Amino acid sequence: MTAVLPVAARWESRRARSIALAVVAVLPLLVALAGPSIAPHTLDTPVTAPYAAPGDGAVLGGDQLGRDVLSRVLHGGTLLIAGALLVAVVITLTATLVGITAVLRPVLGRAVERSADVAILLPPLLGIMLIALAWPGGGRWAVIAAAIVLGTPYAVRVIASAASPLTTAGYVEAALTRGESTTYIALREILPNLRGTLLTLFGLRFVEAFYVIAMAGFLQIGSQPPASDWSLMVRENASGILLNPWAAIAPSLAIALLAITANLATLALAPDTTAKAVTRS
Repeated sequence: MTAVLPVAARWESRRARSIALAVVAVLPLLVALAGPSIAPHTLDTPVTAPYAAPGDGAVLGGDQLGRDVLSRVLHGGTLLIAGALLVAVVITLTATLVGITAVLRPVLGRAVERSADVAILLPPLLGIMLIALAWPGGGRWAVIAAAIVLGTPYAVRVIASAASPLTTAGYVEAALTRGESTTYIALREILPNLRGTLLTLFGLRFVEAFYVIAMAGFLQIGSQPPASDWSLMVRENASGILLNPWAAIAPSLAIALLAITANLATLALAPDTTAKAVTRS
């Protein structure tokens, strides 16, 4: 007698829970992206006294200039999320191309490995400052470029490590015997078996880019006043935290919530490689 059906039922139940978790996790991302259209007030219009407590005119009170904190929080996530998505997409695509090519071409692989080892040693904050100083007019784009440069070496190592065992698989060796090109082997034989790794890597790079861009905004590298960037809002309103704590706490919570939900969505959508149909006699 076999236990295939119970295992399949558990797998379907796990899949349903994963989909439900992914939907719940993505909702804050959608709210943040739609924030400007649902904000009760415009971005820069004062509606109350500076650091006013929450009231009828401002649900979360006012910031240092009397602007509605809730409206600025709803406006502040769009560019931050867009920047993090751009960084995650570029890093994942670049790392996939370079990492798979490196394991198929050992000479290139050794060069990539040595270069990545050196680049990983560069502290993120130092890298951001160096690129910002080298590109003083770059603003947000300089920060995005820094996040891509700093995140790619580690991502290449991850993809190369995941792809390396696949190069000795029978189907890859058969393709090599047939004389298939490197592009064919990379796209048709190796890449489909890296879906889980790529999705997880994309989620991690998104969260890291989110933090890097937010950290740069807090240091006023990239976003500049009067932008409603969440990290910039924390810096601007830190001095009035005793008068209206929500002016600094609300954008801080928004950053944390988006990072957590992005991780949850990644975990929920990643394929479960442990679910196997186990037969018993």
